[in-house]
Amino acid sequence: MWLFDQLVEQHISEAQQKGEFDNLPGSGKKLELDDDSHVPPELRAGYRLLKNAGYLPPELEMRREAVELNELLAGIQPEDERYSQHARRLALLESKLRQAGMSTDFLRNEYGERLQQRLFGDK
Repeated sequence: MWLFDQLVEQHISEAQQKGEFDNLPGSGKKLELDDDSHVPPELRAGYRLLKNAGYLPPELEMRREAVELNELLAGIQPEDERYSQHARRLALLESKLRQAGMSTDFLRNEYGERLQQRLFGDK
């Protein structure tokens, strides 16, 4: 065993004897591990760090913003000057999400159809 490993083991043993690990939150409970099998192995550590820090992966952040814009646009009249700006941003986010391989079905509703017609014409 390496010197460093021995020092770590010694500190852990001393802490156990002092009772520093007693009554920790979650003590005696089953660990709840996240299912990150859908995340590429080389990104798992980074995504876990982002999650623990309260941030979302870029794709999910874009999805969250798209949902917010979708709800915002549902409450704005098309004549409002902010409407076209938000609609263009939503169309860009939808395009980026599709490029990332994510479904954008969550945007499909009456507003989504109107936006599609307004931006791209009847298809």
